[in-house]
Order: sequence, then C-alpha cells, then structure tokens
Amino acid sequence: MKVLVTGARGKVGRAAVEALLDAGHEVVATDLMRPSFERKGPRDVPYTMADLTDAGDAFAVTRGVDAVVHCAAIPEPTGNPPHVVFQTNIMASFNMIEAAIRFGVKRFVNISSETVPGFFFPERADLPDYAPVDEEHEIRPQDPYALSKWFGELMMDAAVRRSDIKCISLRPSWVQYEENYEQNLGPQVRDESVLSPNLWSYIDVYDMADAIVLAVESDLPGHDVFYIASPDNVTGKDFGELLHKHYGDKIELRPTDRADASGISTAKAQRVLGYSPKRSWKDYLDAEGHAKPAAN
Repeated sequence: MKVLVTGARGKVGRAAVEALLDAGHEVVATDLMRPSFERKGPRDVPYTMADLTDAGDAFAVTRGVDAVVHCAAIPEPTGNPPHVVFQTNIMASFNMIEAAIRFGVKRFVNISSETVPGFFFPERADLPDYAPVDEEHEIRPQDPYALSKWFGELMMDAAVRRSDIKCISLRPSWVQYEENYEQNLGPQVRDESVLSPNLWSYIDVYDMADAIVLAVESDLPGHDVFYIASPDNVTGKDFGELLHKHYGDKIELRPTDRADASGISTAKAQRVLGYSPKRSWKDYLDAEGHAKPAAN
C-alpha cells in the first residue's frame, strides 16, 4: 500500500516510516519541520512540510494514498497553553480523517494515547479502578491532551458510520528508544517507589512501530481500540506485590499472565492484531537502571 505517515519526524513517526518500508509498503511523509534540500538516499521517502490544522494542507498530503498513519500531535499537555494543545490535536485529527474519507482512503491508523482514561495529568487526583488497565476501563479525562485524544477516537467512530473506511486507534504507553531509556525509566528501575500514572508501564518505539504495521495491514471492520505496551513492568518485580505495596486496596488487581506484568494489558492487541513485542527495557539498561554499552 501507499501509506502516509503524519508526524513523520517525531519519535513514533520516524520508527513507523522505517517499519512500513521494511514491510514492503510505499511511504510518504509529512510534518511541520522544513524539508532538507540534500541528495536523497535509498531509504528517504517523499516528504511534505504541512500544517495539518489547515484543511488545505491536510487534503493536499492525503490525496492518492491507500492508508494513513496519523502520529502528528502535541504529545502532552504541559509544554503548551491548554487551548493550543486541544485545538491543534483536535483540528489535525478532524482534517486528516475528513480528507481520508473524501479521498476514499481504505485504512486509517489513529495514534491515540494511554492517557485517554484520565489518570495522567489530572487537576484532581484519579487512579485506575483496576489493573492491568484494559480497553474496557471507564473513560474520564480531565486534561486537554487526554480529552483531545479521546475525541480523536470518537472521530474514528463517526468516520466508520459515514463511510467504508476502516479505523484502528492505538493507545501506546510511554514510548522509549535507545537514547531516553536511562533518563526516563532508569529512576524507576533503581527505585520502584518512583511512581507514574501508567503503573510502571512503557513501550519500546520499535515494538510500537511493529504494531502500527499490523494495524495498517489489518482488515478489521469498523473502528477498534488497542492498548500497546511492553508485557513487562519497568521494575521487573511481581506486579501484584508492587500494586499492593504502593496503592494498598485502592486499585483492584485483576489476573495477569506473568509475575512481572505491565500495568497495562495488551491481551486484546495480542489476540486480535497478532501483536507480539520483542523488546524490553532489559535490552537497554542494567539492573541498576544504567545504560548498557552499545553493541559493536
């Protein structure tokens, strides 16, 4: 297929471009960054600078593609004014799905977020009702980022009602890659009491990219939502013991398929999409949370 990747210069977008090329797809890319005017290498893909909050830009980059992977977004709510986060994410998603419908795009992969249920940036503290958290958990976002991502999923619901497009929303956990494992996850490896709203969960960017390829190639009808996380937790310790130690009986513990389970369940993605993550924080960090030497 000919696949458009938005936000192609970002962390997830870059990995998605490479994984889609490896899978044999033709890829075109867009982002807000200016293109470089250099001789193109064999892995470079056609790139267009575009502001997807502008409908004209969104329609221009979508014409002629078979599938869209929509990664472009402001990635969290604390670095921009709330109205900018919400307006940017909402309008970019709206314009892209509108363009995809008008041009008869077959598949739309919407990169949503683990933050959708609302535990991450609340003004009033909130905890999951149960863990590992799955797709059935109640949605109750407070912040503009989570709200914008939830609205993005609702746009996918609306799209499949009004057209034949097939949509998948992926909710990735905290995305890590070689250069940020130590900074982001090292503190939790060294000290389990360094808590995070996702209950010691994370996802490797290359496993996330593999999930994106599965979603692009899937023929699931309608719109479906999947959490994407690594199967293990950051501490490597028994998840049930961690949950009880740090949260008491405030969060219900549900069955897990391994002792060191993630705080986010990917059972649905494994069962329906064939998601099978291959990487762990242990590939990058030692037992003290420090980066392992790079392999020669």
